[in-house]
Amino acid sequence: MSVIPKPSVPAPNIIRCASMELVVTDLAKSREFYVDVLGLVVTEEDENAIYLRSLEEFIHHNLILRKGPVAAVAAFSYRVASPEDVDLAEAYYKELGCRVERKKDGFVKGVGDSVRVEDPLGFPFEFFYEVDHVERLVWNYERHSAGALVRLDHFNQVTPDVPRGRKYFVDLGFRVTEDIKDDAGVTYAAWVARKATVHDTALTGGDGPRMHHVAFSTHEKHNILYICDKLGALRISDRIERGPGRHGVSNAFYLYLRDPDGHRVEIYTQDYYTGDPDNPTVTWDVHDNQRRDWWGNPVVPSWYTDASRVLDLDGNLKEIVKREEPSELEATIGADGFSYTRKGDKEQGFKLGNTL
Repeated sequence: MSVIPKPSVPAPNIIRCASMELVVTDLAKSREFYVDVLGLVVTEEDENAIYLRSLEEFIHHNLILRKGPVAAVAAFSYRVASPEDVDLAEAYYKELGCRVERKKDGFVKGVGDSVRVEDPLGFPFEFFYEVDHVERLVWNYERHSAGALVRLDHFNQVTPDVPRGRKYFVDLGFRVTEDIKDDAGVTYAAWVARKATVHDTALTGGDGPRMHHVAFSTHEKHNILYICDKLGALRISDRIERGPGRHGVSNAFYLYLRDPDGHRVEIYTQDYYTGDPDNPTVTWDVHDNQRRDWWGNPVVPSWYTDASRVLDLDGNLKEIVKREEPSELEATIGADGFSYTRKGDKEQGFKLGNTL
């Protein structure tokens, strides 16, 4: 694939990942999962869409569930620092030759002037500043369950060429915090951030563009354990795809769930601060099983193979491009399905560096 050029105009000042718009096939079932089970707060809803937010959020929504014929992702939305940055986003992607649309009144409820693009990797991105404020429920402890989801933390995107995507995000102003490589120079994944955490999004090498997961944070790991107990009590523990466990990458405690349409949701907590300008990049060896689970537990194959389709700006499914380099699944899974593949017991599985 060709290298994505850096535009001559400045990149927009992106603050954080802010929202995802999911297309779901059964709105009632999805509402039950995200509201009744996971406890996200309904900002508003109608017969076609539900606007949800986490408990510490003050903007209108972090997740939109929109009824449609095929489950997919309609938008990965980022908040920018000012109205002028919406102008910059429009100019930046026009110079890249991307399809760009702008609506002064917004594409969705609760959001004003915004730009949507089909980015060079094939993903539907949205950039906005103007947004309705709603009640922040951080002090409303009567609304908090033992498994309270407090923040939208990150996205994870599947793309065939991780180095190509990595350069694109660095040009856009993101910092690379961690990555996974092998001795042959293949890059399998990279984590990139605008806020001072491990990531606002991650690039996972695979057939794409697809959405691997959207992640919400809890305060502590016991909140995740409660969610597991709740799912068991409701007899829907089959929603658990992977975990609970501790990541090596990000150091976070995690749980992966699948919603009624198969969209993957991560519940995530306790990663680390990355906000200094000289924060070092952590590079993991793809053969170190502790990269994905610090305790060395196996990763189920579906976690590597399954992901949600994404839509173009007309609502059509984007064409999937095959990854040409090996996948993590091919590089690390042995004949028994779950081999521990570190090359030597004494080999350090990660190293610090500063290269982008």
